Amino acid sequence: MSIEVRVPALGESVTSGVISAWHKHTGDVVSDGEALFTLETDKISTEIPANRAGKLQIQVEAGQEVKIGQVVALLDENATAPAQAGKPSPSIPDALAPAAKSLSPAPQEVNMTLSPAALRIVEEEKVNVGEVTGTGKHGQVTKSDLIQYLESRNASPAQVTAQPGIQSLPQPGATIQSVPGSVSMPAPVEASARSTRRKMSPLRKKIAAQLVAAQQNAAMLTTFNECDMSAIMQLRSQYQESFQKRHGVKLGFMSFFIKAVVDALQSVRGMNARIDGDDLIENHYYDIGVAVGTDRGLVVPVVRDADKKSFGELEKDVTAYAVKARDGKLSLDDLTGGVFTITNGGIYGSLLSTPILNPPQSGILGMHKIQNRPVAIDEKIELRPMMYLALSYDHRVVDGKEAVTFLVRVKDCIEAPARLLLQG
Repeated sequence: MSIEVRVPALGESVTSGVISAWHKHTGDVVSDGEALFTLETDKISTEIPANRAGKLQIQVEAGQEVKIGQVVALLDENATAPAQAGKPSPSIPDALAPAAKSLSPAPQEVNMTLSPAALRIVEEEKVNVGEVTGTGKHGQVTKSDLIQYLESRNASPAQVTAQPGIQSLPQPGATIQSVPGSVSMPAPVEASARSTRRKMSPLRKKIAAQLVAAQQNAAMLTTFNECDMSAIMQLRSQYQESFQKRHGVKLGFMSFFIKAVVDALQSVRGMNARIDGDDLIENHYYDIGVAVGTDRGLVVPVVRDADKKSFGELEKDVTAYAVKARDGKLSLDDLTGGVFTITNGGIYGSLLSTPILNPPQSGILGMHKIQNRPVAIDEKIELRPMMYLALSYDHRVVDGKEAVTFLVRVKDCIEAPARLLLQG
């Protein structure tokens, strides 16, 4: 009996997507819950697992656009399910079983239970799959499981928390590392080729449409200021160890900026509003989007109720979103409903920029590179770690006076972080 493999529903606003890659081939026998293909939409990219075990018959090739509910493959249930990898052969004597378990599984065995992306990690990093705890269906080891295993084995805490747009290090400069075997990477280009034509991904098309809409539909204006990062850097240096022991994450810069933005939104309420037709909608909650650059493009996960969360909770949220963004596991709920966005171009070395609004929001704060610059302090010239700040806003909603007041408030909170506790 053949079972149909259909494109699952991923949210009310998602009607189609592109099969960016098949992780199995026609004729392969797959297990229930094993990753079959990666579906890329205009919002997220996710691996679609098999809903039954059986022999695969692909109906739609990679690279084609598919509709929600469309049949893309068939699974023949009469086929024999693959044997589990990583287990000692029954013929091996019990005395030798521990030694057999310690051996890395052969590539042909791993092929039967791991997706190509996970298999690539196993082969390149020489991972013993038997040591990895699987969180997939029926205990299957996923790409995310392997990444977490490698991080716990080799990576320092700084490597785990570094990501674009979510700065958690004393000095910007870290980026999300691309995962070996990532299916979203374009095919290599021949040296002789003068140009390459390929279709834009759904996410890239969505980003392009959003940016053009922001330019065409809003009266955007940007105001600038700079802030002294000395106080925050001193706080982080002084309390980093105790903070990390208590909360399990590092104290980064982003939690301070989220708190500062919330404080400024509460002080300048006009910034926490948006236009909907002929109506002005004022928000009374503080869900802050944090822009994250990935291999697939820019995504903006939203930190919910930032006004009610501690620094530790904010850092945990930010770190969790960084991991999900890197693994391509952000959901639609993670990306919707923000009232304001923060983006950090400084991690790429940007000294100054004019960020573009994230519709339908009316404001976005741009952070930039921290750089030692001479500044006048009490009639003396001193070198201080300075950061330029840029606030882009919709002039239809916010006047210049309000925008400048908002940005100055953010600056004041960063330079004197005690304000965030005392609300002074």
